Amino acid sequence: MAGRRGSRHSLSVFMFSLFILSVFLFDAWGHDGVVHKSPEESERHQNEAQNTPGFPNVKGGDFNLIDQNGLARTSKNPNGQFQLLFFGYANCKAICSVALPRMAAAVDILNEQKLGVTPVLVTVDPKRDTLANIGPAVKKIHPSMVGLTGRLEELEQAYSAFQVQKSLVFVDPDNGPVYSHGSFIYLLGPDGAFKTLLPPIVSADRIATVVKKYMKQ
Repeated sequence: MAGRRGSRHSLSVFMFSLFILSVFLFDAWGHDGVVHKSPEESERHQNEAQNTPGFPNVKGGDFNLIDQNGLARTSKNPNGQFQLLFFGYANCKAICSVALPRMAAAVDILNEQKLGVTPVLVTVDPKRDTLANIGPAVKKIHPSMVGLTGRLEELEQAYSAFQVQKSLVFVDPDNGPVYSHGSFIYLLGPDGAFKTLLPPIVSADRIATVVKKYMKQ
């Protein structure tokens, strides 16, 4: 009996050790929801992420747009907060309906921890998202969300900086043009500098965790 108890104890210690090791490795070798086999692989992926197939080669950049209050807005946040940025349109019924509420939920999680983050939507359809209607639409998503529009050439500058592509899919007789567009969520610093990007399938909790990591840097 003593031998069996000793074997069970040894097995328990071994399993616990594996658990601690796995937690350590995830923390050391994982980033933004991705886990790597070694710290070297993690560092290489972070350094070369812009070349990862399926991910845009984002460097970020400044833009000059207009918010829902008619005020000029650049990539720099006048409130001095980090920003979660998405390119879509306020009444989008496709991927926006997943990404935008998830962004809003992440902002609420961070607000509960006294960490202010501003959610920002840049329209891909300025004919639909005008100064007259973009404000009420984004406020339904989150009360602190900023909706940005502007002249086509100014919007194109923002799309180019964040490697956002859009194309007309079809024209809905009731709702107008339907565009396919970028689906990533971008994290910007208070100074407008691009930090990282997240796919819309990432949970609100994970988005909040990633934002906190960059806030601590």
